[in-house]
Amino acid sequence: MTDSPDWRSRRWAATHQRIYDTAMRLFQEHGFERVSVGQIAAGAAVSVPTFYAHYPSKGHVVMHLPTAEDIAFIISGQPADLPVSERIRRAVPQWLGQWTSEDLEAHLARWRVIATTPALRTRAAEFERTTAGMVANALPTQGAGLKPGDAVVVNAYLSAYTVGVLAWADGNGERKLEEHIAEAFDALEGR
Repeated sequence: MTDSPDWRSRRWAATHQRIYDTAMRLFQEHGFERVSVGQIAAGAAVSVPTFYAHYPSKGHVVMHLPTAEDIAFIISGQPADLPVSERIRRAVPQWLGQWTSEDLEAHLARWRVIATTPALRTRAAEFERTTAGMVANALPTQGAGLKPGDAVVVNAYLSAYTVGVLAWADGNGERKLEEHIAEAFDALEGR
């Protein structure tokens, strides 16, 4: 084997996936709170420092953020003359439409761990606020930037999105994710 950049990136990706798979198996078997980073590292046949080179914390194994580029791409596809709420409502199906059935299963597994772990349910709000910031930054503005009212709308819709995803996980994916999110958005809008 050569020590080429391509080989190193494949090796890094394989290690990253092995750590993820091991952690998810352990979380599902024992519960998130009862699994240590040391147990995950041992199960994945890596050192604890290697675990931390791949994930900043145990919570980051299950708590994923979209990239700013992903958010910008989805938001840029929405007409700028629409209200912020409508742009977000239209962006969500586009976002979810990118997921394969395997992606959906992986998201459900992660969100089941989050939904059954009180500390992670609370921490989801931190990730939600970070994502809301990315959405706000991606919205085209005229002049002085995003209006305070629009920032409130973005945060409210991201909160509703999280409520919908948690309801989907609580129901073990028996209903479509899109239905849960639409219900959460409808409740926000008083429909």
